[in-house]
Amino acid sequence: MSGSGGPGPGAAPCRFAHYFVLCGIDAESGLEPDELAGENFDQSPLRRTFKSKVLAHYPQNIEWNPFDQDAVNMLCMPKGLSFRTQADNRDPQLHSFIITREDGSRTYGFVLTFYEEVTSKQICTAMQTLYQMHNAEQYSSVCASSSCSMDSLASSIDEGDATSLAKLQRYNSYDISRDTLYVSKCICLITPLPFMQACKKFLIQLYKAVTSQQPPPLPLESYIHNILYEVPLPPPGRSLKFYGVYEPIICQRPGPNELPLSDYPLREVFELLGLENLVQVFTCVLLEMQILLYSQDYQRLMTVAEGITTLLFPFQWQHVYVPILPASLLHFLDAPVPYLMGLQSKEGTDRSKLELPQEANLCFVDIDNHFIELPEEFPQFPNKLEFIQEISEVLLQFGIPPEGNLHCSDSATKLKNLVLSDLVNDKKNGNIPSNALTMYELLKGNETIARLQALAKRTGVTMEKITITAPLAEKEKDGKLPCEEVELRDYKLNVQLREVFANRFTQMFADYEAFVIQAAPDMESWLTNREQMQNFDKASFLSDQPEPYLPFLSHFIETQMFATFIDNKIISQWEEKDPFLRVFDSRIEKIRLYNVRAPALRTSNYQKCSTLKEAAQSIEQRLMKIDHTAIHPHLLDMKIGQGKYEQGFFPKLQSDVLATGPTNNNRWASRSTTTQRRKDRLRQHSEHIGLDNDLREKYMQEARSLGKNLRQPKLSDLSPAVIAQTNWKFVEGLLKECRMKTKRMLVEKMGHEAVELGHGEANITGLEENTLIASLCDLLERIWSHGLQVKQGKSALWSHLLQYQEREEKQEHSAESPVAVGTERRKSDTGISLPTLRVSLIQDMRHVQNMSEIKTDVGRARAWIRLSLEKKLLSQHLKQLLSNQALAKKLYKRYAFLRCEEEREQFLYHLLSLNAVDYFCFTSVFTTIMIPYRSVIIPIKKLSNAITTSNPWICVSGELGETGVMQIPKNHLEMTFECQNLGKLTTVQIGHDNSGLLAKWLVDCVMVRNEITGHTYKFPCGRWLGKGIDDGSLERILIGELVSSTSDEELGKQCRTPPQQKSPTMARRLSITSLTGKNTKPNAGQIQEGIGEAVNNIVKHFHKPEKERGSLTILLCGENGLVAALEQVFHHGFKSARIFHKNVFIWDFIEKAVAYFETSDQIGDNEEALLLQRSSCKTFCHYVNAINTAPRNIGKDGKFQILVCLGTRDHLLSQWIPLLAECPPITRMYEENALLRDRMTVNSLIRVLQTLQDFNIILEGSLIKGVDV
Repeated sequence: MSGSGGPGPGAAPCRFAHYFVLCGIDAESGLEPDELAGENFDQSPLRRTFKSKVLAHYPQNIEWNPFDQDAVNMLCMPKGLSFRTQADNRDPQLHSFIITREDGSRTYGFVLTFYEEVTSKQICTAMQTLYQMHNAEQYSSVCASSSCSMDSLASSIDEGDATSLAKLQRYNSYDISRDTLYVSKCICLITPLPFMQACKKFLIQLYKAVTSQQPPPLPLESYIHNILYEVPLPPPGRSLKFYGVYEPIICQRPGPNELPLSDYPLREVFELLGLENLVQVFTCVLLEMQILLYSQDYQRLMTVAEGITTLLFPFQWQHVYVPILPASLLHFLDAPVPYLMGLQSKEGTDRSKLELPQEANLCFVDIDNHFIELPEEFPQFPNKLEFIQEISEVLLQFGIPPEGNLHCSDSATKLKNLVLSDLVNDKKNGNIPSNALTMYELLKGNETIARLQALAKRTGVTMEKITITAPLAEKEKDGKLPCEEVELRDYKLNVQLREVFANRFTQMFADYEAFVIQAAPDMESWLTNREQMQNFDKASFLSDQPEPYLPFLSHFIETQMFATFIDNKIISQWEEKDPFLRVFDSRIEKIRLYNVRAPALRTSNYQKCSTLKEAAQSIEQRLMKIDHTAIHPHLLDMKIGQGKYEQGFFPKLQSDVLATGPTNNNRWASRSTTTQRRKDRLRQHSEHIGLDNDLREKYMQEARSLGKNLRQPKLSDLSPAVIAQTNWKFVEGLLKECRMKTKRMLVEKMGHEAVELGHGEANITGLEENTLIASLCDLLERIWSHGLQVKQGKSALWSHLLQYQEREEKQEHSAESPVAVGTERRKSDTGISLPTLRVSLIQDMRHVQNMSEIKTDVGRARAWIRLSLEKKLLSQHLKQLLSNQALAKKLYKRYAFLRCEEEREQFLYHLLSLNAVDYFCFTSVFTTIMIPYRSVIIPIKKLSNAITTSNPWICVSGELGETGVMQIPKNHLEMTFECQNLGKLTTVQIGHDNSGLLAKWLVDCVMVRNEITGHTYKFPCGRWLGKGIDDGSLERILIGELVSSTSDEELGKQCRTPPQQKSPTMARRLSITSLTGKNTKPNAGQIQEGIGEAVNNIVKHFHKPEKERGSLTILLCGENGLVAALEQVFHHGFKSARIFHKNVFIWDFIEKAVAYFETSDQIGDNEEALLLQRSSCKTFCHYVNAINTAPRNIGKDGKFQILVCLGTRDHLLSQWIPLLAECPPITRMYEENALLRDRMTVNSLIRVLQTLQDFNIILEGSLIKGVDV
């Protein structure tokens, strides 16, 4: 994290601090308004921000961590300079910041901001002049009673208040003769590791030295020189003591097998957010959403950001990370990538005033108000309740209420006076020996002393002994805790909470190594092919996980942080392991040792963390027994007369003594040489790998930044060119992401389609498909919110669509404007057809707008994307939306993705590729909406009348429900009806009441179309409906198939009914004696093959995960289903010639068999066989009679279908077949060579049917309606 380069002069990169920085007002350049911090001229001059400068930094530069002046200045004083008078609160403030470099390494800054009296006459005069101008303006505006602007509201002017003028003069005043002017200044330490507590103590002691009445024991240069050059970083697993101005400071560093260093108190994070909120935000971070933290206090932003990212272990946040976003960088919120940023809220402005470019995927965390806004749909963290329970147990042990503790942190905020906050807010009491310096002396001359004394009385502080009862410490039994104990408790709490979080991941990913795909022989080939390779077997991993984890895990393993984690695992074959990975892997090893190979890992049983005690003990031991002590600060070789002490002013430091370190620092030179040796060894090792180091670094960068658009924005350079280049990177990144997402969606779907059974629908796990589609919706939202001119509504895509809709509807001819596809009507032999559905973007929007279930714009945009995807129109619709260039120009800035023509075309092309597969992502998600359907009945005119005189009806069923019986209007073949979403359609029941003269009706097929999604289903029939014709059926159950609409020309071909001899299916044709021509009958071999195939398909169906199964109805009753296959068996050798001009059907044979069973007593070989046979006969007769007496007018073939379905469901077929094969009627009705009379064939048929015994077969209601068995 720190030293990435060679050693600097005098000391290797293992120094505790890299830079000491001083920022403030530059007396030379005077008052410069800070335009970047936002227009604030409406505010009174004391509330405005002015430019700050880096006044000094030591040393000048370090080669392994170059000093970035602009970034440091911006982060030390994110709001620029602020002025105060003696009437204002001037309490010092502490905050920290982080700078992330291009390569992802970080440095930390710790800042103390305090106020110093302005001594420059010209600055005071300038301030007075500003005030006179401001008051004149305000006076005129109040007289004109014009509305105040936002900012003046934020200052203390009450608009429209009669006393506002008086208030103006009272609050907004600065009088050079009467008031003292103060300006902010800050001191800052920049360090390679986040030793927050130690740096804070050091800075506070420096500040005390400046404000105290006595000068410090040594000049300040001695202490700064000491921390910069003579204090080393503690080695891993050790503690170090060094010296501040008044007292020693201790810091410690975790050992190589412990969780990495984190010094930010998690206690505060839990108090600020509350446990429930924290777990939700943590989940959003894991799923790489956009996280925006919002607070008035910089340190809170930093504490929450660092706290939450610490808890991600072993994963690391891979995207934009700016915990404190300076005012000048607000355009970063426009970034169309996941980010974690902190934004300072101004006093008096609330959330509603905040204009954010995109909110579709935003998690907004209002820290000060204990409130979070979450994205609309995201999965919950696995075992969330048990997890929260376990964390609360840890919190309660430390006396922290799990619901958070706003009161505590608020009272703490009020005690902002620094010395007190040092003792109270953070409970880090300075333990100054009372003889050396009493607290009272420290504070004499401080203007807030009166307030302090009053407060002291209230909180029970005795000024001499410095014991302040802190709000938290009051919860302890003894009421008082020395600071070390409180600090130790914070450390212990930190490590225990982190252990609980880390343990979750250890349990969840205990098996991850088994699914890492190690395909490359060496690093070079891996890096070069990184983008094409799959690193992790996601499907197998998910299939191994407990069901409740899947919604979260399927999203999480698609994230960049998971991809990087797996990359690090693969790279660890050739390189030293990433430290996070090393610790994580060693923990998994440990679990394995304890659990052998834990079957427990597969279950969703919650396993608590068992290492809490050890973790806390190791920290306690380090803090109790100090391993190393740094050199004491000492006098430096300084010029006499400089470094003069003046109370309340930070002295001008002597730069020559601070510019370089001591020449020979033997205390730790020896260690730095060993680290240097290790570095050289590593360098030689990496050169051995044979890859040029620069090239390798470049590869590594590319490999690691895969899928990330932009690692980290540069804070320092804000020229338009840099901003433009940043946006260009965003555009390229979005396009790349689109390419990878669409490719992934295709591969997933195609892969599954390839191994699909033969029945027309393909499905990836609903779950995985949903994850991929949700991430596509998120990508589209990010693309649409990139480069917006003005934000309207939470969903950028939907607001664009609405404006398009408005414009189109204004044009009178809007009805004709949308392009229609499929000009040809879907014709049949009779010329009856479904009218073509017009393809209209606006129409699809209206469908979504009519869905009362969806309440938000983000939800509407997602529904519209799903609908367009299902209709295979996503690319076409978006192309049409973007074709309105005037609108695009009005809505988007020049650099926006949607205005880069070439990229936009490529993007639409990638989306077009999704048309290659069938999605049901709309139908399957919005299951409760009302959908209009249109149905057409197509009769065969050549052989029967088109219209029947009887009263026809239909009932449509789908995977989600059925319509119930609907009467068809007389003399009509087409009707529309609306009902709750039926899902994919499966069956249609059609029938009539046989009334009137022309009751017989030959129906070719029924077509039903979902009018929203355009899915059209064809239900082939090809049979008569009527008494005394065909099999005498007045109703039939038809099985549907989805009509695919591939292209315009083929549309007509596919929807026309096929020539009639093809209809319905081969098996049925044999029983339509009235229609049969000279058709070739299948031979015995083909029939047996057909049975095998049909049973095999049902077995395969049950071996698929539940979410991937297609329709069982098709496998039973469809074209190559089990019913059709058994019909073939029963038809083989059947004497079906007309007897006295009457057709004979299989059902006639079945009824004859029943008659035989009911009258005769069978004779069996032995008692047991006889009993078994009797019970089989009994059930068989019972089923057949139940079907015959059912209140339905089903024909004989229909009854056979019901019998087969019931026999399959109740696992009785294999018992019935031998009974039928041996009953006497078979000899009368079947030829000698019939399959049913061949013992071997019958035995093999029984064996095949027995394979269905293990499955729980649930029949669709429409198949067996009215049959009571």
